[in-house]
Amino acid sequence: MAEYRHELKYYITYNDYMMLKQRMSAVMNRDKNTNENGEYFIRSLYFDDIDDFAFREKLDGVDDRDKFRLRTYNYSQDVAKLERKHKQNGYILKDSITLSRNECDMFLNGQYNFLLERNDKFSKELFRIFTQRIFKPRVIVDYMREPYVFPLGDVRVTFDKDIRTAYRSTDIFDSKLPTYPVITEGAMVLEVKFNDILPSFIHSVLQIDSPLRSAVSKYCICRKFEL
Repeated sequence: MAEYRHELKYYITYNDYMMLKQRMSAVMNRDKNTNENGEYFIRSLYFDDIDDFAFREKLDGVDDRDKFRLRTYNYSQDVAKLERKHKQNGYILKDSITLSRNECDMFLNGQYNFLLERNDKFSKELFRIFTQRIFKPRVIVDYMREPYVFPLGDVRVTFDKDIRTAYRSTDIFDSKLPTYPVITEGAMVLEVKFNDILPSFIHSVLQIDSPLRSAVSKYCICRKFEL
């Protein structure tokens, strides 16, 4: 069962990254799903309703909110994860299901009935949400992720690099889709996720001179780029 977790986000510079990467490598393990460079590619297609409710809630700082996205890894053409990211009282809860390519195509065409044929409760909840509200694909968000993990507290530290968007295109399965950078060259996003308590030695390792903690939202960054 999914749990509420802490999620801290920071904008960092390339120099910050090089310092932290060296420290992380000494005390944490690389995620087993990474390539030879210790990374993997993420593409997310975010959904919002016709009133851009999720976008406006984030900009207004509403604490209790949801975001929905379809996510692929390493340009997969076969499967994707359909996810809901819920924030409440500063904590994050993620629910997800895996869709086949055929199910993704149906979902993107507004054909949601296949969700009722699944046995899990979350699929049926997604059916209710997407049929009651008019959701549309809104924006593509691409980046390379370099993840580090530590089992105590289920700690996950990630560097999200080269964050890009596809200008007004939402074709998640187009591996040749032109994309454009959305933040300053060399800048990236550091994310720190953990359950109850961040181990003190990892907290010490993460200390840098001037990290800018922010309510970073890749979805909003890329939506603003298109406005």
